[in-house]
Amino acid sequence: MSNFEESLDPEDWSLSRKLAHQMVDDAVSHLSDVRERHVWQEMPDAVRDFFKSPAPMAPQPLDRVYDDLRENLFPYSMGNIHPRFWGWYMGSSNFTGALGDFIAAVDGSNLGGGNTAAAMIDIQVVDWFKELMGFPKDASGTLTSGGSMANMVALNVARNALAGVDVRAEGILGMPQPLRFYASDQVHSCHQKALEAMGHGAKSLTEVESDDRLRMSIPALEKAIAEDRAKGIKPACVIGTAGTTNTGALDDLTAIAEICRREGMWFHVDGCIGAFLRLAPGNKHLVDGIELADSIALDPHKWLHTPFEAGCVLVRDAQRHFDTFEMHGDYLQMQERGLIAGKFLADYGFELSRGFKALKIWMSLKENGVEKFGRLIDQNIGQARYLQQLVSADPRLELIAPVDLNIVCFRYANGITDEDRLRQMNTEIMLRVQESGIAAPSDTTLGGKHCLRVAINNHRTKRKDLELFLDAVLQTGAELEEEARANA
Repeated sequence: MSNFEESLDPEDWSLSRKLAHQMVDDAVSHLSDVRERHVWQEMPDAVRDFFKSPAPMAPQPLDRVYDDLRENLFPYSMGNIHPRFWGWYMGSSNFTGALGDFIAAVDGSNLGGGNTAAAMIDIQVVDWFKELMGFPKDASGTLTSGGSMANMVALNVARNALAGVDVRAEGILGMPQPLRFYASDQVHSCHQKALEAMGHGAKSLTEVESDDRLRMSIPALEKAIAEDRAKGIKPACVIGTAGTTNTGALDDLTAIAEICRREGMWFHVDGCIGAFLRLAPGNKHLVDGIELADSIALDPHKWLHTPFEAGCVLVRDAQRHFDTFEMHGDYLQMQERGLIAGKFLADYGFELSRGFKALKIWMSLKENGVEKFGRLIDQNIGQARYLQQLVSADPRLELIAPVDLNIVCFRYANGITDEDRLRQMNTEIMLRVQESGIAAPSDTTLGGKHCLRVAINNHRTKRKDLELFLDAVLQTGAELEEEARANA
């Protein structure tokens, strides 16, 4: 038997140090020059073929590996760090957070739990979020991969609290009544997915009709609850949305909180888009009532611009949160002293292995201060209203939904009334603008009207970017009309 032993550490640390410094220099240039690049561009066949190569069985020098990344990754990223990326709803990251991710990886801690400084940072970040959301100090919470998992954690706690039976022991078949969950018809799809995964099925979620501003209709909610009680179905939880994905509409959280208190129901807020409005001096009133929730889902990788991924869920009743997830095998026996002493973070969610995602949030908040993030949120909302004004002032464009937050839904119409033609035209406008590299909007359909969707959730965006984008939309729309006339 050979006595030769290997490690993954470099044989020459000086070469690794030199390459690491080059990577940091390149990263700074990648961010500082971002405005000069295309937002997004299509990968050529050669790049796609590169990513189909077989597994590397033999070693390669690290500088060659890095050259492959510079050539095949950086030019073809999603582009959400670019100031003119407004597709779907994503934060635009920040350099300090990226450094935090690097340091977290070097530290290597598994945040399932343990008596470590990394665990203390994780707990402190959750405590900060409780403070910022107006939750009591003795509330609970945990960091998650993102909003979908944050909402799923909360819905599990809500279900167990209202089930009328020990669901962990008996399962959902042991419940004396079926449970019903309620949300706006604009609710994010992750809630249906969570309830399906929890074994309740899609029918356990009632999507309550929305009003003319696309907020949950309070009278319709009360009617749905009364009808379910009459059928022997137990109303369990109302999911209030603080910023819908389609348009940024904000449900009346105070009214929903009162209904839940009166009806003995759980009040959950999906605040993945808008919860951090509480930091924004000019717009924090938009989420009045969020502090009354039994649980809140947050997404730091949106309006806190934490590098992906980072979510969080807060739960007012810490004991219920703990009772929903706590479990230890013989291999994880808690101790009063030593490495395993203290709060075990995996007792508050599904994941036993947990990355040190708290550090990138912690560093960014410490460097910039909470108040700056609030000002940036106000800035994005102001930019959305500026775009709304530009759209409303141009007769060729049609505003499709009210602009209550930072999402603008509009389309190029120019007198065209045929909905099929408008759908085709605006889809093509979106694709051509994306492919040009000028900007990255997305699209949606509201009330049967297909339109462009601009979600301004970007700390690098300036008003001149919106003007440039709108010029591209108008120019592309005119080109498509000319092409249609030529082909008629």
